[in-house]
Amino acid sequence: MSLVRKFATVGGATLGSRIFGFARETLMAAALGTGPMADVFYAAFRFPNLFRRLFAEGAFNAAFVPLFAKEIEANGIDGAKRFSEEVFGVLFSVLFLITVVMELSMPLLVRFIIAPGFADDPDKMSITIRMAAVMFPYLMCMSLTAMMSGMLNSLHHFFAAAIAPVFLNVVMISALLYALYVGSPPLDTAWYMSWGVLVAGILQLAVVYFGVLHAGISIGIRFPRITPNVKRLLILAVPAAITGGITQINQMIGQAIASSREGAIAALQYADRIYQLPLGVVGVAVGVVLLPELARSLKSGNLREAGNLQNRSIEFVLFMTIPAAFALWILSDEIIRLLYERGAFHAQNTAVVGAILAIYGIGLPAFVMIKALQPGFYAREDTRTPMRFSAVAVAVNCATALTLFPYMGAPGIAVAEATAGWISTVLLFGTLLYRGHLVWEWALARRAALLIVSAAVMGGVIYYLKQRWAPELASGAALTTKLGTLGLLIAISMLVYFATAFLIGGANLGMIRRNLNRKPKATTPGPDQPKPE
Repeated sequence: MSLVRKFATVGGATLGSRIFGFARETLMAAALGTGPMADVFYAAFRFPNLFRRLFAEGAFNAAFVPLFAKEIEANGIDGAKRFSEEVFGVLFSVLFLITVVMELSMPLLVRFIIAPGFADDPDKMSITIRMAAVMFPYLMCMSLTAMMSGMLNSLHHFFAAAIAPVFLNVVMISALLYALYVGSPPLDTAWYMSWGVLVAGILQLAVVYFGVLHAGISIGIRFPRITPNVKRLLILAVPAAITGGITQINQMIGQAIASSREGAIAALQYADRIYQLPLGVVGVAVGVVLLPELARSLKSGNLREAGNLQNRSIEFVLFMTIPAAFALWILSDEIIRLLYERGAFHAQNTAVVGAILAIYGIGLPAFVMIKALQPGFYAREDTRTPMRFSAVAVAVNCATALTLFPYMGAPGIAVAEATAGWISTVLLFGTLLYRGHLVWEWALARRAALLIVSAAVMGGVIYYLKQRWAPELASGAALTTKLGTLGLLIAISMLVYFATAFLIGGANLGMIRRNLNRKPKATTPGPDQPKPE
């Protein structure tokens, strides 16, 4: 299967999850708006979500996948099964201890880390503590899910791992629909959502477990032991966990700062959900597929193939995210108005959330490029370098957010996160280039510049049509009118972008054919094989 077809498999499943996520956030906005219960729920959910990224997705995508791929290459499926059982025993034990400690420490964690701004409101503080305690076991489910997802990705079974997150949205949508149907007060609605998170975690774990069984591996229970392989995993996983959760760490910092102003946490979350669509469909797909592919190429000594994989991934990312960034910047208010502006969500909320989304649009290419660049380090079992860069990004994010929030409110936090994302991207890209792990292609650089020009042309068309169709996109317009007009505007903008890109050379059939048909080689290319363009 070609690289882009693998991206499409993961991205398509992720797209389904994100669409359900939009539906969830739309219902959430209608039920709770940016009121106090929305702040409480998102504050409580952010903590287990942070640890999920730190101990699950970041650590295992970065550390487990290369080692699991290495075991497959060296010892076949039996060796990989033995390694996964060793890891499962240790991981389960560690997660159980972390869950117990965190549950007992939840009052202190909420007061001093999660939402210090709630300290002046005892009711909000108490509810946040209890909801966080209900949702924290979600971490345990999702960490085990991430391990099995890593196994599936390494075995080229991408769909089950990618589709599992849909169940979180399905369960939470069901809870919200029930709450809206019976007219539940905001507090009861938030509780339905909290218990829904825990139920969804169990369902997601079940999905990937059966996926692993279907792939031909059954995981037995082993007494936890620190074997040489597990020790190597832990050495790689600790810095990778920090790096993989950099976005969540920055968002946690932003949440702590935003908790002093009512509605700010919810506003950030609503905007975050929208930019997560292109980030998830493109960024997560590239990161999930690229890491095992790079690891296998490097283990087999195929350095040219590894370099080509990295560059083709960057090419794909730029082709998809540059126009998305322009569109989010120009159409932010219109998107928010269509998705959220109803019920408890008013026009004033649209202005704030729209400003945040526009800023996230500027940071989108950086956030996605990070996903394409980090595997260049992880596949070489280097997790410390990205961790150092993450520390720099966190420091910049914290300083910028503290500086801007008193003047700009929640949009200032978005500026800080976007700035930190671009700094991480520059550091990762520059280091890979300096070490020779990334091959500079002038043709790729030229195409990137032309893609920016194409997106700018598209942006001009969007701005003109937005002004011309302002009445159809305004708050007072019917939902079907706004939906049809915005859909038509997006369709026209896509046509303009692709037509311009092909016309001026930002994209060409050779690029598309190269990405669609290129298949990884198992052996080192000979002198007669063509070099990447």
